[in-house]
Amino acid sequence: MSEALKPEPDRPEASVTALRDGEASSPLHPEVLISDLLRYGVAASLALVTLGMVVTFFRHPDYLVSSEALQRLTSPHPVPHTLRDVLTGALAARGQAFVMTGLLVMMAVPVMRVALSLLIFRQQKDRLYVGITSAVLAMLVLSFLLGAAH
Repeated sequence: MSEALKPEPDRPEASVTALRDGEASSPLHPEVLISDLLRYGVAASLALVTLGMVVTFFRHPDYLVSSEALQRLTSPHPVPHTLRDVLTGALAARGQAFVMTGLLVMMAVPVMRVALSLLIFRQQKDRLYVGITSAVLAMLVLSFLLGAAH
């Protein structure tokens, strides 16, 4: 059979491409939504960490040549520890704050994946998995709220 006569198999990416191109008749698949969330979340995290490193070394080129200056960079004191410090530092274009923001995004991606799964299970009206996923999400959020860094 020639290549032109073979029927195309059903592909989930075809329906996603159709939806992205403006056709609302094709449904989005939950697996694609979750994989996109993970892919773009990791990419955003990587971009923020890379941006933070570039900004840090651009603003302080002495870190590249002086071991004493590099020791100051890696000491625990200048690193932002609270969310307020991270946001303030990012608004002031501090490289370490961008790195910390990237790390926070990386930590948030799995939590967002659980939240997205909860929405998908609610849409599918799967009560068992809604209950299980709600409990997992509650434990994750509670661990972030009660956890403390010393």
